[in-house]
Amino acid sequence: MTNTLDELFSSLEIARNTTNAELSPREIGIITSVATGVAKVSGLPSVGFEELLKFPGDVYGIAFNVDEDDIGVVLLGDYWHLQAGDEVERCGHVVDVPVGNSLIGRIITPLGKPLDGNGVLAATQRLPVERPSPAIMDRAAVSVPLQTGIKVVDALIPVGRGQRELILGDRQTGKTAIALDTILNQRGKDVLCVYCAIGQRASGVAKVIAKLREEGALDYTVVVVTEGNDPPGLAYLAPYAATSIAEYFMEQGRDVLIVYDDLTHHARAYRELSLLLRRPPGREAFPGDIFYIHSRLLERATHLSDELGGGSLTALPIIETEAQDMSAYIPTNLISITDGQIYLSPELFELGVLPAVDVGKSVSRVGGKAQRAAYRSVTVDLKLAYAQFEELETFARFGARLDEQTLAMIEHGRRIRACLMQSEFAPVSMAEQIIVLIALTGALFDPVPLAKMPAAEQAVRQAAANLSDDMLARLASTEKLSHQDKAGLLQLAEQAMKGFLAKAEPTSEAPTSTDVSEPS
Repeated sequence: MTNTLDELFSSLEIARNTTNAELSPREIGIITSVATGVAKVSGLPSVGFEELLKFPGDVYGIAFNVDEDDIGVVLLGDYWHLQAGDEVERCGHVVDVPVGNSLIGRIITPLGKPLDGNGVLAATQRLPVERPSPAIMDRAAVSVPLQTGIKVVDALIPVGRGQRELILGDRQTGKTAIALDTILNQRGKDVLCVYCAIGQRASGVAKVIAKLREEGALDYTVVVVTEGNDPPGLAYLAPYAATSIAEYFMEQGRDVLIVYDDLTHHARAYRELSLLLRRPPGREAFPGDIFYIHSRLLERATHLSDELGGGSLTALPIIETEAQDMSAYIPTNLISITDGQIYLSPELFELGVLPAVDVGKSVSRVGGKAQRAAYRSVTVDLKLAYAQFEELETFARFGARLDEQTLAMIEHGRRIRACLMQSEFAPVSMAEQIIVLIALTGALFDPVPLAKMPAAEQAVRQAAANLSDDMLARLASTEKLSHQDKAGLLQLAEQAMKGFLAKAEPTSEAPTSTDVSEPS
């Protein structure tokens, strides 16, 4: 018995001497008040800005206002059960999101929770949602085009990989359709896509996801969703989380396209949070740092240098204007941040000109440098001719007497408009676009009646299937088309249009609102 006790006490003494108990302090705060999407918390003296806090019921929040007496917290979940007096615990890190190849084809929330019913995400890595943008010396020039499959964009407002191109216009003018067409056109082009729905209606998001799944685009797309009934904190967080997911692939050397649909809801969510947290309002009740939250988001879109893998992140932010007011606060902010804009006109939309891109108000400040040489060789005068046509068309509505040259310019402009029209969710390949543009600049469509223009254009597009592999390689190269190449393409288009080149009868076309009266 004595030996057993001696061994026991000896073991206890060894254990006592070798054990160092470490105390880990925990800061527990108390909710002092709860409002719509925000809460005030006290008792967390060491909390940091944008640190993640845990509330009862697995609700999380972000420390947004770090004041002397209390902390303003943005809530990121269903907060209706929270009340004053509940405990709050620090998490010790900022908000992060899962990243990796396992996210491709998934539909998730900004916090990484799956919404598609396909099980838990198997991501092994997480990145903070707020990350600094790449340094200037880590960036490379935009040199490779991002083909959207939309004729008017690829020809006149080209977008390069690593560019930020704003899409803006009034409600229901086709902004999301342009972004979706661009995503659909990336199939087989080794470009990953991230679609971020910010505060959208659930039915609208469901339609977008159904279209992506139907066209097979979900195989290379990640969808980040916040719905209209979600807390404003999630809508504020969504684009940053989506950008971190896209940045992971960019840093792997991949080309990524991200769509923010739309930043109007993002700005309104941030305004709501700021006003609830008693931040001083400024112009149009937006806080003074509204420009900063968008600039630090869009500056993360870039083309990395070859030393860092050469990946790129192309951003297509969408913004909604009211009554065609491009000079409002948020649109002007984003126009100054981005590298160009695609403006959609409600007048063109009502006339049935789809996509309703106003070429005169749209511009690409970078993509022209990345546009393929074959495009530049056939579209050098197209934008000017189209802009002149729109001015002449407006003037001709007054019933002025016009000379034959002006009438010819108007008729040519109508053919340009007809050729640039395009159905939704029907991207056009590069070869088909170039042969149509060759025929357009060569005035082959001018004798074709307007009623037969869709069929004539379709015939020319089908002729692109007869192009040789050598010609297709030259179209995709960085060298301009030679005169022989242009002549060959023009001849091919002319053969395809033999049945459409007959002149229209004077009474064969119904008059439209843009028809010009014949001079007396």
